[in-house]
Amino acid sequence: MPQYNLGVMYANGDGVQQNYTEAFNWFEKAADQGLAGAQYNLGRMYNLGLGVAQDYKEALKWYQKSADQRLALAQLGLGVMYYSGEGVQQNYTEAFNWLKKAADQELALAQCGLGGIYYSGEGVQQNYNEAVKWYQKAADQGDATAQYNLGRMYNLGLGVAQDYKEALKWFQKSADQGHAGAQYGLGVMYHLGLGVAQDYKEAIKWYLKSAAQGNAKAEYNLEWMSEHTKYREQFFEEMLKLSIT
Repeated sequence: MPQYNLGVMYANGDGVQQNYTEAFNWFEKAADQGLAGAQYNLGRMYNLGLGVAQDYKEALKWYQKSADQRLALAQLGLGVMYYSGEGVQQNYTEAFNWLKKAADQELALAQCGLGGIYYSGEGVQQNYNEAVKWYQKAADQGDATAQYNLGRMYNLGLGVAQDYKEALKWFQKSADQGHAGAQYGLGVMYHLGLGVAQDYKEAIKWYLKSAAQGNAKAEYNLEWMSEHTKYREQFFEEMLKLSIT
């Protein structure tokens, strides 16, 4: 639909100067004609306050219209709003139901979120096996947060047999995408020699990457290592590498 396509062009700045107000106007025209993608984007713009005053209730309304047409991203958006209680009374059961609909359509973000709900037991009975199942599905699609969470489950032996090598593998995949928690986890694995030969230089390297993103645990471990003679040489070698790259 031309109106929807114009909305996408203005939203992304494709061939035109980016203009959220224009994007909103065109999405609204297309949404009023029942186009699910436009309804979702209209909801997203209300949700984030892009091109229009932020309005969670309007966001919820348009996500609902789109989700009722089975658009997975809208189902995810609706689930997140029920989970957070933005624009609607917080309802973990409704959040679970909508995330499950999106996850069943193979949306990685929803699969990861569903894993998190099974992990925490909010809106559903806590089930680590189910958490692992859904984290795995999202991780296999390359979702960095799911890869990190799957690594944690293997590291702690929750819902799966404890396996440090598997934990290391998934932390690595996530850390390579820049996930600060996974970078810290990878640092710990190298620091303690879990699933891999102990390597202080590698530990420091990953702690530094995580700390650069504000991870307080990584900052603490770096400070501790810098103060102990056993690690000092490796610490300053890695700091030197960082300064010249």
